[in-house]
Amino acid sequence: MLKCLLYTVFVFFITISFSRAAGRQTHQPVRFSDPVFEKVLVKKNLVYNENPSAGIKAKYHRFDFYEPEADSSTARPLIIWLHGGGFKFGKKTSGGLPLWSKTFAARGYVCAALNYRLSKKHPLKHFEDLVEGCADAVDDVNNAIQFFKNNCSQYRIDTNRIILGGNSAGGMIALQAVYSSRGDMARLIHRGNSTGPAIYNPQHIAAVVNYWGALFNADWLKHAQVPIVSAHGSRDRIVPYDDKKPPLVGSLAIHRIADSLHIPNSLKVFEGYTHELQKRFNPFFAGPAAKIRWSVAGQFAAAFLYEQLFRQH
Repeated sequence: MLKCLLYTVFVFFITISFSRAAGRQTHQPVRFSDPVFEKVLVKKNLVYNENPSAGIKAKYHRFDFYEPEADSSTARPLIIWLHGGGFKFGKKTSGGLPLWSKTFAARGYVCAALNYRLSKKHPLKHFEDLVEGCADAVDDVNNAIQFFKNNCSQYRIDTNRIILGGNSAGGMIALQAVYSSRGDMARLIHRGNSTGPAIYNPQHIAAVVNYWGALFNADWLKHAQVPIVSAHGSRDRIVPYDDKKPPLVGSLAIHRIADSLHIPNSLKVFEGYTHELQKRFNPFFAGPAAKIRWSVAGQFAAAFLYEQLFRQH
């Protein structure tokens, strides 16, 4: 009886001590790492390319812009978010794009959720069409980046801190935009102009957020030293998270090779989950549990970006 009483008193004092310590060490939210703004403003259906090539629908060059309300900063980091859908489906409001755009804007970023051209061919069946669709999307993203640089005062953007992020096909676009070139992709599939000069990371992207995406060629990681943060389900069969099923080089292989090349990078593996961090992949309905995992991936990426781009070392 006495032992039980002493144990109870011990647990009580330990609990009180931890509570007091927690009270003394209350975490103060840090901009770019934590949510610091209560409200986010969204401007929808803006246009980043008012003169598209003939035959390209205007909707493919629209974006939604997210920014924190009552933010007085004149130069804010921009994340351009790119949706998934295998280069055949999807739009700027698909999947996790609204969630990540809102939560990163609440941290002090500005975010642009982009539409880009979708393939008229068969990218879900033929690798050559997949690569060609990605190359076209990279061209659109480069146009969007140039638009934001040209209008940086209006949108109050720090042009030295533009980040590309996306899920699935969007992650692939972000990776290829930095670590590949149109010539590289043309040579890979023997299509298009493969003789042009290879210029890597022409827009000087500061970092890449890769959610369950992939590179087309592991050797392309030698082309730049841009930080990469990835998240991927270990049971993903749509975009394998390793490189055991060529020609896609998934997030685990990217992490391993980037480490060997001393590229700043980090990977969060969601053990047992499939594509889009779902238990069983459903392209039409993710469910609340998957959205919670998307939020966890967002916080993981935010911590990495803060360490790489904002913390004073």
